[in-house]
Amino acid sequence: MPPSNGATERQDRYGLDDVSNPVAAALGKFVPQSVVRRSLSVTVETDREVYARGDPVELTVVIENSFPLPVAVETETRRLWGWTVDGELEASDERVYLGDATGTLAFRARERKVLTHTWDGRFKRVGGDGEPTRWVEAEPGVHEVGAFVAVPGTRPSDSVEIRVEK
Repeated sequence: MPPSNGATERQDRYGLDDVSNPVAAALGKFVPQSVVRRSLSVTVETDREVYARGDPVELTVVIENSFPLPVAVETETRRLWGWTVDGELEASDERVYLGDATGTLAFRARERKVLTHTWDGRFKRVGGDGEPTRWVEAEPGVHEVGAFVAVPGTRPSDSVEIRVEK
């Protein structure tokens, strides 16, 4: 299917369509980034509320531009968006280095980007001092699953609680 509105589209490594839109680029230069960031909203949902230990959790993340015009938001790093479990990026205690490069997330007027991801229900624990890296199942109880747009300052974000049972 050919791209709409003359834009070229391909999926990038974050699961988003890469939208090259000259109008968004032009207008984005005149709209302050603080205003663009406030125009974005994030919602995250899971496929259920209760999981058995080790069950995969299906996440659906929606990032929406509420502006009636195309915009582009600049991110701090190459990461455009992310997900967390109990505040840990990608359910891992591993330090992530993304370099100094920034990214841009472009939206058409009132566009909604829908992303899906599956968390395998485990946390990555990086070993140290000769300890191996391991993956541990989430403990029974309530866990917070979140998603965000990786912009500086107050990030558009959302979270939901899930319960893991024995």
